[in-house]
Amino acid sequence: MGHALRMPLLRLSDWLTARSGLAHRSQALDAGYTEYAIRQEVAGGHVVRLSRGWLSARRSDPLLRLAAGAGGRLTCVSAARTLGLWVPDHETGSRAHVRVPSSSARHGTGLVLHWSTPPAPVARYALIDPMIDVLEAVDRCLPFESALAVWESAVRSGATSVAALRRVMWRSRSAQRLAARVGALSDSGLETIFIDRLRPYGLVVRQQVWIDDRPVDALIGERLIVQIDGFTHHADAAQRRTDIRADARLVLLGYTVLRFDYQQVLFDWAHVEATIMSAVAQGLHLAA
Repeated sequence: MGHALRMPLLRLSDWLTARSGLAHRSQALDAGYTEYAIRQEVAGGHVVRLSRGWLSARRSDPLLRLAAGAGGRLTCVSAARTLGLWVPDHETGSRAHVRVPSSSARHGTGLVLHWSTPPAPVARYALIDPMIDVLEAVDRCLPFESALAVWESAVRSGATSVAALRRVMWRSRSAQRLAARVGALSDSGLETIFIDRLRPYGLVVRQQVWIDDRPVDALIGERLIVQIDGFTHHADAAQRRTDIRADARLVLLGYTVLRFDYQQVLFDWAHVEATIMSAVAQGLHLAA
């Protein structure tokens, strides 16, 4: 009776579109739509009936459709990308990552399934994991340095904080290690990986130090500056010229400037490492 008394203001397809295109049948009924209205919208081609009781507008996020069809939630790198976090391109893959109940089948066409119990509770019909649960899945799925980059991206986006992450009751040792290591200084995921790879050498490395009215990505010692260029950093020729001018000014101020790009940091680390260690061996990181 309660459903019949409520009169929804929008047609079902418009209501779905306003909700990112997807909703469970029970949610539609709670909003005042009748079974008859649902059948009419489906028959008219305005709404698609998915498996497990889900309804979709004609246009909806394909990843969320996959999650709904699997009876789960988008998680891990798929959710991280959807939420705007930095994820290394080579770690994304072509399959959607979906968290499903432990009782679900251990396979899914075109899916990477996650069965672990997440630390944060989730609403019954949620189609995407909350941020804490996304990071938990990332920890289980990615190598440590890539996971750290995603975690620090979450901090950088304002979705969480270093303090909050360290208070979570993480179940795995790797997640506890990530929480202890995560920081808020890196300006990009690539910078996070660069700094983490330098950590074993015991060098004094400071991030985002302001020199000549601009922040530099990393200052090793007192005089060795390292700048990290992202994947699309130099698509703009004007930006490239700005960087060249800035590097020249820093050199004239007595600094040595090394600049590396996405490909070099991720896939040619031996070159990056050898160049930096050679500079340190020459004392270029020391004050005059």
